[in-house]
Amino acid sequence: MKDSPETLFDFLFCETAVDRNPNLEMVYHLNSTTHRHDMVLKVVLTDRENPELPSVNDLWKAADLYENEIYDMFGIKFSGHPYLRRIMLGDEWPGFPLRKDYKDDINIVTL
Repeated sequence: MKDSPETLFDFLFCETAVDRNPNLEMVYHLNSTTHRHDMVLKVVLTDRENPELPSVNDLWKAADLYENEIYDMFGIKFSGHPYLRRIMLGDEWPGFPLRKDYKDDINIVTL
């Protein structure tokens, strides 16, 4: 998709995750600056306990920060990522705050 002459998706402008309990979902927003078209690619992860996908960091350098943030907030691991780490929360932080099953007994927010 990135190097195909028909598509040339040379720009990853957003990479995020969604918790669609019981599955997690990865969402990639791609753009071709040559052909001026966009594509949204979704990948469903059914292994909630050990979610993992190959990193796209070698294809789009913007994925570096996105994948670290997704790992930090959702716990999705990206195999092949050069330096996957928690960037907002410390390594000691329990769980992944953007998952629907996340429980925080200390910082409770009610609406």
